[in-house]
Order: sequence, then structure tokens, then C-alpha cells
Amino acid sequence: EVQLQASGGGLVQAGGSLKLSCAASGFRLVGYAIGWFHQAPGKEREGIAVISGDDGTTRYADSVKGRFTISIDNAKKTVHLQMNSLQPEDTGVYYCAADYYGGILSLRAPFYEYWGQGTLVTVSS
Repeated sequence: EVQLQASGGGLVQAGGSLKLSCAASGFRLVGYAIGWFHQAPGKEREGIAVISGDDGTTRYADSVKGRFTISIDNAKKTVHLQMNSLQPEDTGVYYCAADYYGGILSLRAPFYEYWGQGTLVTVSS
């Protein structure tokens, strides 16, 4: 059974950093694209970063470029999201998701079949 477990959320002051983790079980990351999504209160889920389990190729939303870094540890079947220079607008629930890679690094939620439960990030001003 494919499962994803997101963790690492918490409360941080503006300008601070957090590192989120997404632990996969029931499948190998090779052959999959693994994405992180942000859902701010009252807003739609937005794709912010995605990585290929094949070769580590990444793609970022403009809103997080230069601040967030997605990385993969295939041996531990874990994908991390290092978030720096956090701002209050980064507040929300962060989800990780996975689906077959096929050469596509999508930031669109409908692309992904498998989802983790989400972890809450709160950035205070």
C-alpha cells in the first residue's frame, strides 16, 4: 500500500526556517514525482515544489524560488522541503504527494494520486 507521511511543521517567526519531511512507504521513489503543496487558510491547494525520484530534477513555483529547496534521499525514501525566509503568507497546511514520473514535473494537484495527511506551518509576523 502506497503511503506518505508528512512531518516537520510548527510555529516559526517571520524570517525563520523549517524543514519538512515526507516519508514514503509501500513504494520506491524511483519512477515517481514527489511534490509539495501549500494550502493557505480559505484558499486552494497550490503546488510549490516537485522532484523526480529518477534523477533529482526539480521544479519550483515562482512564489518559493530562492527560498525553498526540495531534496530527496532515495535510501531513506524521504523527500525534504527546506523552507527559509518564511513569511506570514507561507502559513498553511503543507501536503506531500506522489505519482508516476513519466518525465513530467507537475505542480498541479490533479496530477497526483497519492497524498500524505498534511503538516501545519504557522509563520508569525
